Amino acid sequence: MSPRVSPLARGDDGTRGTPVQVVTPEGVPLVFHAAPLGDRFVAVLIDLGCLFGLVLLVALLFVLAGYEGDGVGAALLMLLVFALRFGYFTTAELRRRGSTFGKRRAGIRVVDAAGGPLTGAAVVVRNLLRELVLFLPLMLAAGGGSMGLGASATMRWLAVAWAFGFGFVPLFNARRMRVGDLFAGTLVVVVPRTALLDDVGRLDTPPPKGAPAAAEGPPPTLAFTDAQLDVYGEFELQVLEDVLRRGQDAGQGQGPFVAVAERIAKKIGYTGSVRRGDALPFLRAYYAALRARLEHRRLLGRGKADKHDRGPRPGR
Repeated sequence: MSPRVSPLARGDDGTRGTPVQVVTPEGVPLVFHAAPLGDRFVAVLIDLGCLFGLVLLVALLFVLAGYEGDGVGAALLMLLVFALRFGYFTTAELRRRGSTFGKRRAGIRVVDAAGGPLTGAAVVVRNLLRELVLFLPLMLAAGGGSMGLGASATMRWLAVAWAFGFGFVPLFNARRMRVGDLFAGTLVVVVPRTALLDDVGRLDTPPPKGAPAAAEGPPPTLAFTDAQLDVYGEFELQVLEDVLRRGQDAGQGQGPFVAVAERIAKKIGYTGSVRRGDALPFLRAYYAALRARLEHRRLLGRGKADKHDRGPRPGR
């Protein structure tokens, strides 16, 4: 998921929708909430309202240019409307991390259903499928003759049945995925409200009986450069938080943390020891430093969604 729900956030929105478990490429299972159909419907209505305004403006320009409804003009107008419609959804979801204007207002976004980054190919496929199963048949039903595809009553009713049949697909799968999501491997999820979580970097694994209590906070000798902290973003912070909470709650010692610590150390170019006795202190220190770095970036309006986010983005 680029699809990613903010790891710095947890709020009432997390209870909306159907819980869905997604296993990230790092092998960590995370639970998101598939966007309810009502939220998706609201988002579509808002986006269609925006598109209607754009199409109205284009139609007005055509009229001012002397358009009289001839075949060439109708074809050109239809092509421009398609470009506006397809370009609006595709560009917004690519540039706004899976969110159109309507989706942002409804508090939902598109993510990769397999837990990876949201790719351009997936966005293109899901939006092309919308054209095929919704807009094209509805245009045929509304005025098939102008499209050169026939305008008989039978053809129009078949087009309506096609659009409505595929429109009900989200009702028959737990993740509420439409046809475009199924083919593109995407998922629309709820974005929770921003509310900072408790700092799990200060949680400790219970010390052995008779051992002195561990000092709170990360070891002072562990320090990371900005370049090492900028490798990861908010999504990876959430993954690391889940690893720390789950491992510490289970009371399994430092064993489960070694593989994660070694993977992070290799990725960021850390040369210190992250073996069995050093894995948990390393993860706690990196978590605390990464959290502080991301919070600082948000204050400066340069939030980083995940490790694939290469450019500065306005904080939300």
